[in-house]
Amino acid sequence: MADSENGSNVRKPLDSDVEPLKLSDLLDRGWKLFEEVDTTNEATGSNPIQVKVKRGITMLEEASRMVAQLDLFSRNEDLEEIATTDLKYLLLPALLGALTMKQTSRDKRLDFVQTARAYFHDFLKRCKEYNVSNFELPKPMIENAALDEESENGYSTTKPSSPSPPDLVAMASQRQAKIERYRQRKEMEARLSEVRISVESGQADDEVIRDFYLLSVRKWVTISLEEIDSIDQEVEILKRMDTMKPPSQCKQQARTPMKPFILTKDAVQARVFGAGYPSLPTVTVDEWYEQHRKHGGLPDQGIPRRVAVEEDVDAKEQEEEEKEKRVENDNEESLQKARDWDDWKDTHRRGYGNRQNMG
Repeated sequence: MADSENGSNVRKPLDSDVEPLKLSDLLDRGWKLFEEVDTTNEATGSNPIQVKVKRGITMLEEASRMVAQLDLFSRNEDLEEIATTDLKYLLLPALLGALTMKQTSRDKRLDFVQTARAYFHDFLKRCKEYNVSNFELPKPMIENAALDEESENGYSTTKPSSPSPPDLVAMASQRQAKIERYRQRKEMEARLSEVRISVESGQADDEVIRDFYLLSVRKWVTISLEEIDSIDQEVEILKRMDTMKPPSQCKQQARTPMKPFILTKDAVQARVFGAGYPSLPTVTVDEWYEQHRKHGGLPDQGIPRRVAVEEDVDAKEQEEEEKEKRVENDNEESLQKARDWDDWKDTHRRGYGNRQNMG
């Protein structure tokens, strides 16, 4: 088994004066950054927290490359064959997945959760190979996507025509498994809090240190299983949201807005109002009429006006003719009635016969 401290010279920095971080330092600092982000009361989306998240991801990714180059883990060995100082490097994928879930860019959320699921699945797969604890390994998302694609293309004949009813037995077993994982997680956290004090003080022996790292790995097994369940649900929601987005509508041609104006009676009044409201153009009645006439906006446009003018002339001429006829046909009878009326007014004062005027 290669010693983890040999990874100090795997990647050399560009500046020879700066000493590169050792593998153990990269893991410890990345782990500490995650704990600071996970326990802080500050908003996860704030800039200082996101800076810590990115720094932690960079350190843990560098540590993962060192572990791959050193070939610390092998499928041909058992858990007991792993050196105590190397056990903590099993946590690298789990910590990377947890920090990736802390990223808050909404546009890249689907990519973040899918990347985090790949990290958690890689961690669980390695723990399953070493028999760290007893659990059922979730299917990778690539297989799930392939199965969905086969069903959509019609290759699978087992797809039901209608949604199948929920399996109550499976739901009950899943719920019981979650309850059991939660109980185990609480027990391991309680034991970890007791062992951590002696490990951090530097007084713990090799057996206590190994127990501490094994408890940490088993704790993260339960966390990874819970995270994968929640990620699968979130991925489904995010994909549905993408399909429900309305298609991009064609941009309509922008219409030139009509400028406001003040309708004035004559040019002089236009100049007066224009001096008071320089931002609003002014027009006279004749100018307004001419503008609307050019654009066909008058209500009587398209209706022949000559007919109406001729009808008005004819009516006036007919009225004048009737007046002349009445004057010419004035006979003696009408003249006599007029004379009698004048004589009656001479002998009767104004208001005679009006009962209301008692004078």
